[in-house]
Amino acid sequence: MTQLEQSAEPAGPWRKFTRWYAAGLSGLLAATVALLIIPVSLQIFSRYTELIPSYIWTEEMARFMFIWTIMIGAMIGVRESTHFEVDLLPQLRPRGEAFARLMGRFGVLVIAFVFVYAGIEFTRFAWRRTSELADLPLWYIHVAWPVTGVTWIVFLGEAMLDDLKTVFGGSE
Repeated sequence: MTQLEQSAEPAGPWRKFTRWYAAGLSGLLAATVALLIIPVSLQIFSRYTELIPSYIWTEEMARFMFIWTIMIGAMIGVRESTHFEVDLLPQLRPRGEAFARLMGRFGVLVIAFVFVYAGIEFTRFAWRRTSELADLPLWYIHVAWPVTGVTWIVFLGEAMLDDLKTVFGGSE
C-alpha cells in the first residue's frame, strides 16, 4: 500500500481516479512484460535456427515494447515513491521528512516538465515517420515520453499536496 493510500483522508474523485489509473498501469505493465517474451523468444529462435529469418521485425518490436515497459514502470515508481532514494539526514520529525520529500519531488517534477515539453517535440518529429522493419508509425513509441511526463505530474501533484499538508498543517 502506497503512502497515498494510507492517507487518513477520505478518497475524493481525484484520488479514486489516480488509484484507478495506477491500477490500470500496473495491469498494463504486467501485460507488456508478458508480451515482450514473444518477440524476444522469436529473436532467439531466429539466431539458432533457419525457421525464422533473422531480419524480421522481432528485434524492433522488442525494443519498442521495452521502451513502453520502462516508461510504465517509471510512472508506477513515481506514484508509489519506489524510485531510488538516499537518506542523508538523520531521522527527522514528520514535518522535516515531508519537507525533504517535497524537495526531492520538486526535482522529479522539473524532469517531468522536461519530459512533457521535449516529448511533444520528439513525437512531432516522428509524426510522419515509420519504423524500418515493422513499418509502425514512430509516434506510437515517441509518445511514451510526454505520456510519462504528464502522468508524473499528476502523481507528483497528489503526493506533493499530502507533503504540503504535513509541512504546514501537520503535528511535529
